[in-house]
Amino acid sequence: MAKVTDLVKRLLVGRALRSGQLHEQLLPKRVALPVFASDALSSVAYAPQEILVILSLAGVSFYSYSPWVAMAVVVVMLTVVASYRQNVHAYPSGGGDYEVATVNLGKNAGLTVASALMVDYVLTVAVSVANGVDYVGATVPFVAEHKPTVAIIIVVLLTIVNLRGIRESGFAFAVPTYAFMIAVLGLVTWGGFRLLVLGDELRAPTAGFQVVAEQTNLTAFAAAFLVLRAFSSGCAALTGVEAISNGVPAFRKPKSKNAATTLLMMGVVAVAMFSGIIAIGLASGVTVAEPQHVAVDLLRPDGTPVGPDYYQQPIISQVADAVFGGGSLMFIVISAVTALILFLAANTAFNGFPVLGSILAQDRYLPRQLHTRGDRLAFSNGIVILALGACLLLWGFQADVSRLLNLYIVGVFVSFTLSQTGMVIHWTRHLKTETDQRIRFQMQRSRVINFFGGVMTGLVLVVVLLTKFLVGAWIVCIAMPILFLMMKGIRHHYDNVAAELAVTEDLDETMLPARNHAIVLVSKIHKPTLRALAYARATRPSTIEAVTVGVEGEEAHALQEEWERRGIPVPLKMLDSPYREITQPILDYVKTLRRRSPRDVVTVFIPEYVVGHWWEHLLHNQSALRLKARLLFKPGVMVTSVPWQLHSSDRLRARREPFAPGAVRRPWHEVEADDERTKA
Repeated sequence: MAKVTDLVKRLLVGRALRSGQLHEQLLPKRVALPVFASDALSSVAYAPQEILVILSLAGVSFYSYSPWVAMAVVVVMLTVVASYRQNVHAYPSGGGDYEVATVNLGKNAGLTVASALMVDYVLTVAVSVANGVDYVGATVPFVAEHKPTVAIIIVVLLTIVNLRGIRESGFAFAVPTYAFMIAVLGLVTWGGFRLLVLGDELRAPTAGFQVVAEQTNLTAFAAAFLVLRAFSSGCAALTGVEAISNGVPAFRKPKSKNAATTLLMMGVVAVAMFSGIIAIGLASGVTVAEPQHVAVDLLRPDGTPVGPDYYQQPIISQVADAVFGGGSLMFIVISAVTALILFLAANTAFNGFPVLGSILAQDRYLPRQLHTRGDRLAFSNGIVILALGACLLLWGFQADVSRLLNLYIVGVFVSFTLSQTGMVIHWTRHLKTETDQRIRFQMQRSRVINFFGGVMTGLVLVVVLLTKFLVGAWIVCIAMPILFLMMKGIRHHYDNVAAELAVTEDLDETMLPARNHAIVLVSKIHKPTLRALAYARATRPSTIEAVTVGVEGEEAHALQEEWERRGIPVPLKMLDSPYREITQPILDYVKTLRRRSPRDVVTVFIPEYVVGHWWEHLLHNQSALRLKARLLFKPGVMVTSVPWQLHSSDRLRARREPFAPGAVRRPWHEVEADDERTKA
């Protein structure tokens, strides 16, 4: 069974890598860009559309505000990119926002950032995969009918790829990400050329459509609130920017410089694609409505509703239709790579979450298992936990992008704001001791950038909370404090354990027992029992006795007689069990010995069979396992297993263990013949 499991693991994950091969998993910039930037780049597929969807609540006339909203999003994005370039130089260890907030604002601020990022990473996977399933479901009805199941399958596939290691997953995702970048930039460039140079008229499939306004006769305050809500939805384009600051250790040297360069490349490409899509979308007359109300709120040019059978194409598909024509090769290519990049956008979280979890585990805020690298030198436990969280969200929200987006970006802007505030404190502290004027000027410039970034992201956070709280963001506002308290509780547990295990000056006296009472458990007289008795005697305990539980009177009497007949030099004690229970009488007897001599220890020797096949485990040693599990909780009790290897375990070991050089493998019939002669 173990061999089959290992074979499946190797097929899925690959061969194990030595710790010394860690440097081989580091990424060059050309691979790091698709690994860490796929989330930010993929937001082009939905962030521009979300701006138009929210503005459409007041009618198509409110689309006139979309350029200003988009411009505000671009300003925030460039500010955040510039701010995080300072972060990766100042804190290259990979702690990112968590390390910045912890060092400069305190542990509670750091845990707040950590809880926000963990929630955001899980939502990144869920939103990206759900949106990708929507694109595929538009052309494949089966996918649309089984969205949650298909989305979970995609998450499982992404998990397997990431378990194979960051370098291998990076190369696997590089081609689709670059294909998306080239396709969208080509779309924007050719569309702009047709509009500005050739003077062509571009018409989207929904050009001339109208939207039934849900909000009419808005007051100035209500209109401003709607515009701010559109702005907060468009800020989904900023998610994923922080991933590079968390993944600096994955870059090749010089790590900080390469991470900063990759961050700049990501920011420039994302801004170009975001601005171009929304500009050409408006120029070509793209019209979108809320997904839940498309059938009745979206009107054709003749004033009739589109009806329940109408499928609202995403904004990129509509722009591609306007620029290249529906059904053209480029239209098909752009639709395909967009769906693919949305699936791969989850890879940003698969690289950021495990690293953050490892750092938190090292600081004892998460279980230590998250700090351990797997066979492929990836943080496998963190990858699996992230996948489970995303699958639960996809199942709970039925892979509905609109519902999931309402939970989105709250966490990331919490981390943005606290991180930039921490960086301002960082530069202020260093300026007090720095005397070199050139370095001081650089620090002052960085402080200004981080201060502006902190103000901008703080304002966006307020807007997001005000506009999204009642439509779903409250769930994140509850989840973050729960994670915060959970991490505090884990740290409290580890601190208590460390305090209990700490070495004291009088350790030798307190740890040395007065006497050691040995108990050998006996069910019948056979080879495992005799080996356990011999081993217990070899440890030279203060006292030794064999203990058996008399469940059946005749068997107990027969055991007593055989014990005396063989002259075994260890006294046998028979424990009564009127209710045919084996475990409890032994526990009561051990408790009696401990009560009689509290400073003494009791060592319980348990003979056990060692079998070679999984099904044999079901047939042996269940009572021994239960007894060991109960005895482990008894203070002053030591439990020693004395194994006896059966033939099946010997044969299994012989098949698995390599032979020494020059050794000759003997046929099994010869080995069995020797065994028979030995027995005779």
